[in-house]
Amino acid sequence: MAFAAFATTTAQADPAPRRRSRVALLLLLPGILYLVLFFLTPLVSLLITSFQAPAEFGDIGQYTYAFNWQNYVDVVTDYWPHIVRSFAFALAATVLALLFSYPLAYFIGVTARRWPLLQSLMLVLVIAPFFISFLLRTLAWKQLLSDESFVVTSLKAVSLLAPDAHLTGTPIAVIFGLTYNFIPFMTLPLYTTLERLDLRYLEAASDLYAHPFDVFRKVTIPLSMPGIVAGTLLTFIPAAGDYVNASRDFLGGPDSQMIGNVIEANFLVLLNYPAAAALSIILMSVILVIVGIYVKRAGTEELL
Repeated sequence: MAFAAFATTTAQADPAPRRRSRVALLLLLPGILYLVLFFLTPLVSLLITSFQAPAEFGDIGQYTYAFNWQNYVDVVTDYWPHIVRSFAFALAATVLALLFSYPLAYFIGVTARRWPLLQSLMLVLVIAPFFISFLLRTLAWKQLLSDESFVVTSLKAVSLLAPDAHLTGTPIAVIFGLTYNFIPFMTLPLYTTLERLDLRYLEAASDLYAHPFDVFRKVTIPLSMPGIVAGTLLTFIPAAGDYVNASRDFLGGPDSQMIGNVIEANFLVLLNYPAAAALSIILMSVILVIVGIYVKRAGTEELL
């Protein structure tokens, strides 16, 4: 009894845990300040701006602080097709990127293990687009998909496209651009997961006379689920807010504008800052809800 009391008194008198907590707090302080200055403060400012009302005697672009909920009602009423289109395009691009990226990541992470040089070369090829500007890559595809390009003329020559059909300015071109630009964001998380995959599980399933498709469906996919979830999130979230691919200056057209284009127009052209801020808050909120539900259903809550 006396020994326990002595040990408790010694632990309370020991300043080492308190010193370690102070050191940890000091190490966290720069990151906390960074988040407060460059995330929390702009977010609060954006939220305040979304409730502003036009100045009574001001010019265009002048607003006063208010609590105007009508801004949210107006932007949803006016721009709900753009909101729905943005998430539909992002979902389509995410699914296509997953279909293209999974075989590629499987080859790099599993099949090419016996050839380290080939594995490294394939990784370099996946990362290589990052060395070129996002805008330049999208602009290059605008030229490749133009009416006079070899791709379009060849498709028309074999009757896969109508003689008066266009690719640029259509939803197909926008989804294609989103898929192409975000494929590396899907491939790299998948590769990271598949590269650590223990092949003995696959061998054991084969030894138990499982069909290769069943091995892939019941063993490979569940073990690679963290990479799938991470890749789809890294693709879907930026794709939903993208405004470059759908821009009329690149691959988009009047019927393929996304919510990012509307935010850009309201902020830079129409000077309707409350509408742009309200759309941004709506976009962020919907993405957070979708991501939370998706991660919960996928059973990978530890990624949040």
